[in-house]
Amino acid sequence: MPRTRKEVENLEELVKSKKKKYVRYAEGAELFSMGLHSFQSLAKDAGAIRKVKGCVLVNLEKVEAFVESFAEEDF
Repeated sequence: MPRTRKEVENLEELVKSKKKKYVRYAEGAELFSMGLHSFQSLAKDAGAIRKVKGCVLVNLEKVEAFVESFAEEDF
């Protein structure tokens, strides 16, 4: 029988306030306001993917640094 996952209180607040270093694909896609597949390819390009016991986690610090590397100076 599979175990049930623990519900983390205030999960959305933790993710949006960036107090979580690692998130799953769905949480990251919501955080960056993009589609799931777009976020998956972004995380892969950033080298931010970690697989732990069949669970894929994305390092938000690496994704943010990767996105900021595309910033233009003119704005």
